[in-house]
This record gives sequence, structure tokens and C-alpha cells, in this order.
Amino acid sequence: MARQLTYGQRIALINKWKNPPGPSEQLRLERAERMVKEAVQLHGPFQELGITVAAKGSYPNNTNVRGDSDVDIKVQLNDLFFYDGASWLNRPGPYTGSWTPEKFRTEVERALVNHFPVIETDHNIAFNVPEVLGSRPSADVVPCFKYVLYDSTAVGGQYEGSIVFGRDGKKIINWPELQLANGQAKNSRTNRRYKFVVRVLKNVENDLTAQGVIKALPSYFSECLIYNVPDHILLAGGFDDAVCTSLQEVYRQLTNLWFGAQRMVEPNGIKKVFGEGQKWTEKDGRELIECARHYLNYEG
Repeated sequence: MARQLTYGQRIALINKWKNPPGPSEQLRLERAERMVKEAVQLHGPFQELGITVAAKGSYPNNTNVRGDSDVDIKVQLNDLFFYDGASWLNRPGPYTGSWTPEKFRTEVERALVNHFPVIETDHNIAFNVPEVLGSRPSADVVPCFKYVLYDSTAVGGQYEGSIVFGRDGKKIINWPELQLANGQAKNSRTNRRYKFVVRVLKNVENDLTAQGVIKALPSYFSECLIYNVPDHILLAGGFDDAVCTSLQEVYRQLTNLWFGAQRMVEPNGIKKVFGEGQKWTEKDGRELIECARHYLNYEG
């Protein structure tokens, strides 16, 4: 079990952790995104294509933490898209172009190799652009395609996301725009406490991992857990109270015998937090929250 903070230590750390990275670190993140955009813009085969290059994950969502701020960047081809849920009324016609997932991945790799001195290309999903100390953080660059889920309950009748094809053929569907919009809305409703509490839990997870108390978990997992805390709990009492009661609420959901954890959704509002394809389990969530409450001395 981790050591236990005193009240004074907890308050001091929470006041530090609740803030996003400072201006210099923000500039480094922006530089990495800008350089990937330049690599794509300068690549000849991409000149006539509709491609979106944008950061996704904790950086644009403003839930990244100091000293742990790598950046995920999608390179998304929009000239064709993959879809699900279409009826005969809205089923698109077949794509007749040449841009297969394999071809697009190859050209993204070439664009990066031509622009950066070193690229790691042996990962299943992303290409990694290594960190340059003092200049830019590590960047994971993900080739992907536009993805549409047709749903009559959605605004405009559809949700838009991204679909990624790994080198092993595995498909992953992400919803970065929905994550961004939903996170901003919840943050506004809770007087910015939602993202404050997310940063606190991410920092706690980093400390617990460094101490060897728990295994390392994706930082997005903390964001998923806190997203399921009702707004009124995040708004109750002072900020220390909000952290305490938020962890209590997450633990209540994770230990609810009536499938409480199975009702938890990611910040995109579509994908379940727990289930097939996730990099974590309900047990991971319970251990994280149990150890976080002990570490922060909220058990009394």
C-alpha cells in the first residue's frame, strides 16, 4: 500500500495538480502538432486530398498534467469514410479510389520520415516521433479514416468519429470530437471542476505507479472514471470535498452489484468504459480508486 499523505500535504498537492501545464510546456505541445501538420502538408501524394491533422486526447481536452504531456495526433483521410448503421435511405455509394488503409499508412510514414530525423515505425497503431528535450514532446501520430455512425437519435442523424486500422488488421473506432465537446460541456456545468479532478486523479495514478503500488494505466482511464461522476457531486463543497466525494462516487459505481460499472460511458458518450477491446478492467478501476483514497487520506 502507498504511503499516506497528511492533510497539509494533500491540500498542497491538490492545489498544484489541479492546474494544467504551464505556458512553456504548452508551447512545446503546440510545436509538435505544428510540425506534424507541416510534414503532411509538404508530402506530395497528399496535396489533392482532404486530410485533417489535429491533436486528440488529453492535450486538446485540457486534461493533460505537468511533466506527463506527450501528444497524440491524428492524420485523418476524409475523402472516403467507413460507416455503420446505414439504411437503404442513407447508405453511401462504394468508394472507387485507391486509398486503402495500407497505402495511407505507408504514405503517412513517408511524410514523417521525410520531415523528422528519427521516427519509430514498428508500433501496431501509431508512428512515434521521439521527444526533443527543450523543444517538443514525444508525439504519437495515428493514421486514420473518417467514420460515421448513422443514428436517428443523433443531431443530424449521425455521429462522426475516426477509425484506425492497426498493422495487425485490428480496427479501433474513436470519437475525439465528441470527447472534446462533451468534456467542455461538463467542465462548464461544473465550474471547471471536472477537469480539475481529472488532473488530480491522473497525478495520483502517476505517483502510485512510480511507487510500485499499482500497474501503469492509460491516463484516459482517469478521465473516463471522473466523467461518470454526476455534476452535483463535483459542485458540492470546497475543491477538496469535490475530489473526495468524486472518488467515493466512482468507487460506489465500480462496486455496484446491479451492473453499475457496466453503465459507465467514456467522455464521448457512446463507448462503454468496460468491455471488449479496453486496456483496463473493473478490477484496475477498483484498485486505482482504493489506493488513491488511501494515498490522499480520504478513508477516515
